[in-house]
Amino acid sequence: MGNRAKSRKYRHSDLVNRERATIEGVTELFREAAGKHPDRSGIAFVCIGTDCSTGDSFGPWVGTMLTEAGFDHIIGTLEHPCDADRYEERTAAIPKELTIVAIDACLGKKDQTPSYMIARGPLYPAHAVGKRLTPIGDYSIAGIVAPTSVKPYWAIQHASLFEVVGMARAVADVIVQAWK
Repeated sequence: MGNRAKSRKYRHSDLVNRERATIEGVTELFREAAGKHPDRSGIAFVCIGTDCSTGDSFGPWVGTMLTEAGFDHIIGTLEHPCDADRYEERTAAIPKELTIVAIDACLGKKDQTPSYMIARGPLYPAHAVGKRLTPIGDYSIAGIVAPTSVKPYWAIQHASLFEVVGMARAVADVIVQAWK
């Protein structure tokens, strides 16, 4: 089996059931998570991405907003991103007893209404751009910030900042409400 087939096999070995959702589905996911883990000091939010790319700033925007709301365990903000270069180091430092919520951007079918991919399980960071970072999260959400493209770096770089910030604000507000 060649490298290309191995790569394809690796990408499709994800056994987590993901569903496309609007902000209402995100709300349901976080209400469930908060019901099972009501003490927000026992939650780590891993907000993956970089401030150097419009679409990929979705995670750091959420992380910044949660930090401003007073949440304790935030990995990845606009000031201190959890990007591909720092990902392994930053996530290795998370205490094992914390429940992890992973937040990242992704590419997918764009609709008029902002959409997200949600799961009760890990996400695979940097998947759209062909990187293989360690999966992370007991719960995960990926904001669909741009359409899938044969040029994923270009697509994520040219996402609308207005839409990305709006999606990040909606997710941060839902999280704040869930753990109020």
